[in-house]
Amino acid sequence: MSKIAIGKTAVLLASFTEEEMTFFQDTLKDVSYCLGKVGSMNMQKVISAVETAAKRHGLIQPNLYRETHALYHAIMEGMEGVTRGHLSIGEMSRTVGLRFAVVRGTPYTDEDEGEWIAVAFYGTIGAPVKGSEHETVGLGINHI
Repeated sequence: MSKIAIGKTAVLLASFTEEEMTFFQDTLKDVSYCLGKVGSMNMQKVISAVETAAKRHGLIQPNLYRETHALYHAIMEGMEGVTRGHLSIGEMSRTVGLRFAVVRGTPYTDEDEGEWIAVAFYGTIGAPVKGSEHETVGLGINHI
């Protein structure tokens, strides 16, 4: 049974405007999260932006491999949604402009299930020509 839907929370955080966020603040008391933005034709820059934000906000302990590894897989799973399963951006002459949210929490009522981490992206993907892009969204979840 789910206690808190960290994936849904991540998707909402990534897609809400700051004004919309004010109505959502009370539901965030049971999770840790951070927000960020990245725009690039380079997948490494997207990965690095999310990892750096998560480390700076204390969502993962950088010296614990399992936490960095869990975040990496959540990022890659989220980017598969953004890129429709083709994990490349610049190599396919595409660029992304994304807002992202990283959410860490205990989504199950059984505490033995431990902590999980969710990464959501919301923004645009398309040709590197202004106006030649469309909306996209991606979500990745991994246990820590």
